[in-house]
Amino acid sequence: MGVTPEPVVEPDHAWWKGLFATIDARDVPGFLSFLTPDAQFRFGNAPTIVGHQAIDAAVAGFFASIAACRHQLLRTWAAGTAVACEGAVAYTRHDGSTVTVPFANVFELRGAKIAAYRIYIDNSPLFHGDLTAPAAGNPN
Repeated sequence: MGVTPEPVVEPDHAWWKGLFATIDARDVPGFLSFLTPDAQFRFGNAPTIVGHQAIDAAVAGFFASIAACRHQLLRTWAAGTAVACEGAVAYTRHDGSTVTVPFANVFELRGAKIAAYRIYIDNSPLFHGDLTAPAAGNPN
């Protein structure tokens, strides 16, 4: 007798809203509740980390580096066990200034949980000033 695969779950609007509300609340335990215990997590060009303990430490460290964040979800896609989204995130720095950058996330689901979470983002303006302004003498 074979193993029955978990049913494919396509996240609905409430699931997406809940995920990003949890992130915007900087609620690490709530965030981890969306992930499988053995989840893989990659944020931008950082190395992939695996498991709740490693993800907890990385996400808590990132949340400590910002004063707040607010995600705006623009669109979502689903194909089998893979789902993706596109949006913009506004970060508030500890000095009160803000920077908004676009992002795209790709998830691999196992049931209703995220087994692989990949964030495609360039958040260098968050830590290195606003890189969207033209450099002096550069008209582009």
